[in-house]
Amino acid sequence: MFRGLLTMIIFRVATSFRPSSTIKRSRPFLKLCSATEPAPVTTSTQYPFAEVESKWQSYWDENQTFLTPERNSEKEKKYVLDMFPYPSGAGLHVGHPEGYTASDVMARYWRMKGYDVLHPIGWDSFGLPAEQFAIQTGAQPADTTTKNIANFKRQLKMLGFSYDWNREIATTDIDYVKWTQWIFLQLFKKGLALQSSVSVNWCPALGTVLANEEVINGLSERGDHPVQRLPLRQWVLKITEYADRLEAGLDGLQWPSGTMTAQQQWIGKSEGCQIDFAVDGANDKIITVFTTRADTVMGVTYVTLAPEHELVLDVTSDEQRECVENYVKETSSRSDLDRTSSKEKTGVFTGGYALHPFTGEKVPIWVGDYVLGSYGTGAVMAVPAHDDRDFEFAQKFGLDVKWVVEPVKGEHDKDSGAFTEPGVSVNSGDFDGLKTAKAKKSVAYTLKEMGKGGPQITYKLRDWVFSRQRYWGEPIPIYFPVDFPDGADPESQDPRNDDCKHTINFDEPIPVDEADLPLKLPEMENFQPGDDPAGCLARARDWRYFQKDGKWFARETNTMPQWAGSCWYYFRFTDPKNSEYAFSPKADEDWMPVDLYVGGAEHAVLHLLYARFWHQVLYDAGFTKHPEPFQKLVHQGMILGADGEKMSKSRGNVVNPDDIVTEQGADALRMYEMFMGPLEAVKPWQTSQVAGIVRFQNRVYNVVQAAIAGGETEIDDETERLLHKTMKKVTEDIESMAFNTAISSMMVLTNHLQSLKDKVPKEAVEKLALMISPFAPHLGEECWSLLGNAKSLAYEPWVEYDEALCVDTFITMGVQVNGKTRGDIQIAVDADEDTALAEALEQSRVKAQVEGKDIKKIIYVPGRILNIIAK
Repeated sequence: MFRGLLTMIIFRVATSFRPSSTIKRSRPFLKLCSATEPAPVTTSTQYPFAEVESKWQSYWDENQTFLTPERNSEKEKKYVLDMFPYPSGAGLHVGHPEGYTASDVMARYWRMKGYDVLHPIGWDSFGLPAEQFAIQTGAQPADTTTKNIANFKRQLKMLGFSYDWNREIATTDIDYVKWTQWIFLQLFKKGLALQSSVSVNWCPALGTVLANEEVINGLSERGDHPVQRLPLRQWVLKITEYADRLEAGLDGLQWPSGTMTAQQQWIGKSEGCQIDFAVDGANDKIITVFTTRADTVMGVTYVTLAPEHELVLDVTSDEQRECVENYVKETSSRSDLDRTSSKEKTGVFTGGYALHPFTGEKVPIWVGDYVLGSYGTGAVMAVPAHDDRDFEFAQKFGLDVKWVVEPVKGEHDKDSGAFTEPGVSVNSGDFDGLKTAKAKKSVAYTLKEMGKGGPQITYKLRDWVFSRQRYWGEPIPIYFPVDFPDGADPESQDPRNDDCKHTINFDEPIPVDEADLPLKLPEMENFQPGDDPAGCLARARDWRYFQKDGKWFARETNTMPQWAGSCWYYFRFTDPKNSEYAFSPKADEDWMPVDLYVGGAEHAVLHLLYARFWHQVLYDAGFTKHPEPFQKLVHQGMILGADGEKMSKSRGNVVNPDDIVTEQGADALRMYEMFMGPLEAVKPWQTSQVAGIVRFQNRVYNVVQAAIAGGETEIDDETERLLHKTMKKVTEDIESMAFNTAISSMMVLTNHLQSLKDKVPKEAVEKLALMISPFAPHLGEECWSLLGNAKSLAYEPWVEYDEALCVDTFITMGVQVNGKTRGDIQIAVDADEDTALAEALEQSRVKAQVEGKDIKKIIYVPGRILNIIAK
């Protein structure tokens, strides 16, 4: 019977929903459909979604229904968090609410399961996009950001999310800025925040440093402006000191495997060997390389330096100097990404030589842009015979190739290119005959004994460049002494004046006293970037320069990146009104760690890495008892436009949720997004399919009305069993976040209840109202209220099922005659062969096929099939 009902509902729903290919079960379900099956009773009353949704949103606000409770030590807790939304000027499109709906389903479900739940929301409101939007609109970033937040908040509230709005925060709130700056000072005190001269992609036209991904062929991706590669004073956070911890801390976390791998690859732990090459004629100069293939050291035929390596000019001969300088200048405009992705290998010979650490042989030193100064040591030992990149470079420039590793079995075709697999060392002196793994260890040990290197662990992870030369960010709470020319009277000097000669002593950074936080941004009419790498804040002279104890000082004019505020917001949500601490020890103990963190995967790698770094620093400082911030992480799949492309204004495929809510309701939008397919799958949006959910809502509303009108109706056995199966299915599916199948189960139950007409039992629709409420909270509340319940169902106990009633006592089983299906029978699950055969022979179609024939054989698989062989 259950299969028949399932067929019926899927037939009805499938005519309105064309599920995406990610829902693999949709085709088999359609094959089960039969045009002869009875349709459910036609819906008689339209669910008044607009009136109901407005009513319950007002009720939740007035009664503060979702206010976070004071922690009850006798109850377990659930901290449910969405990745911090950035409030853009465009507002939400229909792809954004998917993750918010998923987290809200879990928050509502866990409240009903008796947990203390913290489910907050806030805004990642600093950053370059907000500043650019303000520049484009001719407004102040503070004003446009406030306006954008108000629009986002309106949209989220209209969707009925159960956030505790009393805990709302924004990274631009001055109270929040104070504690972001305070955390920076903790990093500074621990020596984890320091200044460094970093080679960056500086675009004078845009007035900012660009990421490698934003530079293409020496031009900015936005605007095609020239980009210079030059060293700038930058604040850097020493995230590399936590590389081991960041990798080890992943163990035990419930994260998607792809995200785990991405974190590990970004950290990029490598076990290898450091090798020192002395420079010929200048033994005090050492070129240090790192390699994971120390066993190939005897095959080194040249050494390559990155153009920005500090020894390039030192090792360059007079004859080659002009050529090398031109090459270094030429490559300075290319980003790291541009250089490593280029298929063409370029380089020039420096005219200098390094000395091989084992043989003392002279090895030519080249400079090549395929080697990066920001990665490793900025130098590589080139072994063309056993590295593809080195082989291509050697072939282009006619450099020697020495073969020092052979396959364990067979031979390598040397004309085909480098042999990069493990093998056996040859032409390697004392290391001949050693297999690769043993040769690596032997070479590293020998180098250590010689004082020319040894085993080493390195990381791909680079220190975090933390400075931004923009306006709309947290001011870095550091200032520097101002020096004046010898003989000048300090009391008569004012560095705010153009004619005052002075020097800012950047070598003496001074932290702002914690009691003086927050350090606020100055109000600036013109905050557009300029061609000064110091940033636009350098123009705010009355803010930048100040006197203290009769001396002049200058504030730092770089600001923090957008990552800063989003590194720790999960802490502040636990204690958002605290003026004495960023978060109290009690708040940390009560709510941390985050139990469920939901957000997209596309920008998660660096955010998660940076947040975990800050968290581990605070853990080491004793501010939190928890070594990791996010216990379980879930990525929702992207919702594409109807054209199968990512939603964007330029493609014209953006769908505004305001339109869907106005026409079909918030609950319809919520349930459609949860019904489209598995949460983590990529799915195309189809507005026309929302109508199927609307019809489902109408059916739910009408079966509730039927139950009320029908009075006290005793639940029959079939309905009771289906109800308990549905409660079990929905409970298990919510626990595993399989929301689409949970909704399908409720559709099946609703259709069955509708088929009962005026005999709908109140017990069944009460359970249905509770089950549907995490997905369609307005509909759930309204149904619950209509059934005579005075209070909100938000904290009603979740449904409980009887396992015994979830087990079928009767099943529907196919009957075949000579291998062809001729009918179905309903029998007890434990029916024997004779009982099954007797029931089958009562079926007219079966009887017609065996009449006048001898039954030669019976094939009976209990619970699955009965096949009668008759001739």
